[in-house]
Amino acid sequence: MAPSTEDVLPRGVAGVNLGAGVAPGRDRAFLATSALLFVAAVTGTIAWCASMAGGMPMPGGWTMSMAWMRMPGQTWLGAAASFAAMWLVMMVAMMLPSLVPMLAGYRRAERGAGWEGLGWRTALAGGGYFFVWAVVGAAVYVIGVAIAACEMRWSVLAGAVPFATGAVLMLAGCLQLTPWKVRRLSACREAPGCCGPVASDVGGPWRHGLRLGVHCALCCSGFVMAMVVGGVMDLGVMGAVALAITAERLSPRPVLVARLSGLVVLAFGIAAITRALVAP
Repeated sequence: MAPSTEDVLPRGVAGVNLGAGVAPGRDRAFLATSALLFVAAVTGTIAWCASMAGGMPMPGGWTMSMAWMRMPGQTWLGAAASFAAMWLVMMVAMMLPSLVPMLAGYRRAERGAGWEGLGWRTALAGGGYFFVWAVVGAAVYVIGVAIAACEMRWSVLAGAVPFATGAVLMLAGCLQLTPWKVRRLSACREAPGCCGPVASDVGGPWRHGLRLGVHCALCCSGFVMAMVVGGVMDLGVMGAVALAITAERLSPRPVLVARLSGLVVLAFGIAAITRALVAP
């Protein structure tokens, strides 16, 4: 049976051949730089998670992550800065594999338009993209710290966390199955077209990166929800989310991948709620 148009989205840049229509020397440097940045981000993420291992046992049989706590002698501003740095490094490690093909497509569009300074324009686009993820991280931290403070103050609320975690996972899984997700995924895979024509001014690459980051953050909202409640400092959870994001961006059957990952997250949510209900 031939796949439906819903199952096979326009390939855009997410399905591109990185060797097509490129300038070999400059693009080899771009890919080598991206690979080094990825390795550095992965190494930093592993080291950071190792330093933040453990947590505080809470009523209900779960453990609060150290990400929502201050270290001894640390101010809230210092804790927020530490989380922001950790989050940004983590996002680079998770999102770079799916971002590189999109930046490669952007570079081809820039080259076709004849603009100079391809390297710094690419860097600006990447900076705009990760700036959006930094803003998302700031919002996650504020919400996470506020919820953690309430959980530590009221034991009844802390005891309901396992059930709430399952509910959020179910919501995240269901989000993956919606037509809204298909539209967001299509927008991401059609970049740079989704972000408007290539602009020649200095701020054009930054604005392109911002728009691309917004599209991507919306598309990944279900995964972010699952990661935050499943373990924001858990390497296994982060690795699974990164793999799912990359697969749905680069696969020839992105909608199928999104739905399968949604069903997996949904199953974990149901299991979490079941355990919460049967726990003594």
